[in-house]
Amino acid sequence: MFQLGKTIVSEDIIKKDFLCNLNACKGACCIDGDAGAPLEKNEVAILKEIYPNVKPFLRKEGVEAIAQQGTSVVTEDGELETPLINGADCAYVIFDENKVALCGIEEAYNQGEISWKKPISCHLYPIRVRDYTEFSGVNYHKWQICDDACALGKELQVPIYKFVKEALIRKFGEDWYAELEKVAETF
Repeated sequence: MFQLGKTIVSEDIIKKDFLCNLNACKGACCIDGDAGAPLEKNEVAILKEIYPNVKPFLRKEGVEAIAQQGTSVVTEDGELETPLINGADCAYVIFDENKVALCGIEEAYNQGEISWKKPISCHLYPIRVRDYTEFSGVNYHKWQICDDACALGKELQVPIYKFVKEALIRKFGEDWYAELEKVAETF
């Protein structure tokens, strides 16, 4: 672990490799698990605002789940998340012609309908950020469904922090990322 400003960063994001391999996993991170994507407080309002422009991109099941649960949910632990379809798929998930799970929010963004790409937790994955009172923890989240992404990243020599560069800059800023790159050079 090392400190960058008000973040404590796991060395794994520099030492480990990762490159999403959607041909192998089919976007399993959007449909597996028992929780929705974590949301930041400000993202709840963003989802409500953009939903009318995102809705046309979603599956019928997703629209129904959002109609019943809202554009975001609060868990029993008080955590903010995206709603799920029958406790499984993220309500915002869509599928391409090869049955690969994609993000309906990101598709609306790609089509120029909205200016917000997707929740930062999704954009940062496999990095998870946990906010504490005095600092934020920046950690690698290892999940078996991403083994193919780890193998592809290793083969192509793409460290996690480079794979999620855009998202890290979005979350922490360009100066923070430049400092991260300096630290990475020492490894």
